[in-house]
Amino acid sequence: MDIEAALQVDSAEENNRVGVVVPAGQNTDGVEILDIMEQELKDEVQESTPIPDVQQVKPEFVAHLQIVDLPANVIFIAGYKAILHIHSAVEECEIIELISQIDLKTRKPMKTKKIMHVSKNGTAVVCRIQVSNSIRVENFSDFLQFGKFTLRTQATGKTIAVGIVTEFTCASSSA
Repeated sequence: MDIEAALQVDSAEENNRVGVVVPAGQNTDGVEILDIMEQELKDEVQESTPIPDVQQVKPEFVAHLQIVDLPANVIFIAGYKAILHIHSAVEECEIIELISQIDLKTRKPMKTKKIMHVSKNGTAVVCRIQVSNSIRVENFSDFLQFGKFTLRTQATGKTIAVGIVTEFTCASSSA
């Protein structure tokens, strides 16, 4: 079977109703496709989709992070707690250390002394993040989908920063 061949949908199922019309982009409970056996489709998708060796991470990693919408009167410092959303995982996290600021023109860490806090939107930093439980992630450079994340506030769930995983570290014993 050619994976890029046009397929014709026979029926769709939504909320236990078969044969409904489902708008494009809406989730369904099931779809029947004409002239295709389910196992054929599964085999083709498995052959065409490489699955990376995703690492089980100790709950600490280094990331490049860009502040996009910091709430008023909040300073982003070591010890800041937020909710980490990475692929399908949602975990509480804490910023352990702000390592350096990133120059937005060159996208490289600046060679200046260590930064202590961030208070402006648009600022980019390299930081160490610790999550409450081990999660499966990958370096952004190795596998994009498992290396991108957002940070959201605990109180309102508003996105405050976006980032990418750059390296893994061993969790410090001073926790």
